[in-house]
Amino acid sequence: FRSRFRQRSTKMAASIKWRKILSCSGPAPRPRHGHRAVAIKDLIIIFGGGNEGIVDELHVLNTATNQWFAPAVRGDIPNGCAAFGFVCDGVRLLVFGGMVEYGKYSNDLYELLASRWEWRRLTPLGTPPCPRLGHSFNLVSQKAFIFAGLANDSADPKINIPRYMNDMHTLDIKEGKTLQWDCPRMFGAIPLARESHSCVSIPPKDDHQGKLVVYGGMNGCRLGDLYTLDIASMFWTKPELSGVTPLPRSLHSAVLIKNKMYVFGGWVPLAIDVENRASGQEREWKCTNTLACLNLGGVNGMRECVGSLGSFISFKTR
Repeated sequence: FRSRFRQRSTKMAASIKWRKILSCSGPAPRPRHGHRAVAIKDLIIIFGGGNEGIVDELHVLNTATNQWFAPAVRGDIPNGCAAFGFVCDGVRLLVFGGMVEYGKYSNDLYELLASRWEWRRLTPLGTPPCPRLGHSFNLVSQKAFIFAGLANDSADPKINIPRYMNDMHTLDIKEGKTLQWDCPRMFGAIPLARESHSCVSIPPKDDHQGKLVVYGGMNGCRLGDLYTLDIASMFWTKPELSGVTPLPRSLHSAVLIKNKMYVFGGWVPLAIDVENRASGQEREWKCTNTLACLNLGGVNGMRECVGSLGSFISFKTR
């Protein structure tokens, strides 16, 4: 069985090929980390991040022409932020939370209408999530889900008292509905508190009303666990996985293409130190450029493909 599995993994790795795009024109973004990217048809929209300070720029790449442009934005323009949540619903983009300066985190919610590049600050009713970074922010059927992240329990941003979280907050963003925060009760194998994890959303199908898949992150040590959440019941499951398990990681990216989740990059332990992990801390870690794939058509096999940190999105090509 192992021999057959490795043969399939080799064939899969051989079918995946990276291509560096060298011919882009226009005002390209500066190098950065902690930014976020979403896709609207042929456009990739990049906001925020860090580069010797927090970046507040918005850049757009037209993938049909390989041309960058920086749209003239207006309205309630947000401050720059890093490690925030960024989701897209048609031409409506939402930004939540993130780090606005070292030790100071946000729980502000902004909307960007890409049809006219106009920002608007939103103030939903109810109790908002606490300020945080490294959370996940996903949409399922026009309902936003914020999960986990890192808070600073110090009133002084110069003093960092980290608190890892595993809470869930939701926001119904259907047009015509009053925006209101909700904190639903969760059941089952609720994931450990974490930040800088990945989370992909599975659209509703005949047998479910949508799911979330959370992988990795960190809470003092890098994590390599995987959980699924059934949206209708808010029930968490930790499925059994097979295949070549990737190294635990945080600050990676994950996308869903058809029924497969692709995980790329991030920070991984330099060595798996059992004694050190038992203490909840790691001594050394490194940035990786490995790619792993999980078949979600039954959540049955994680495999590592051929072998950075950054944004990783999927978009439809012509």
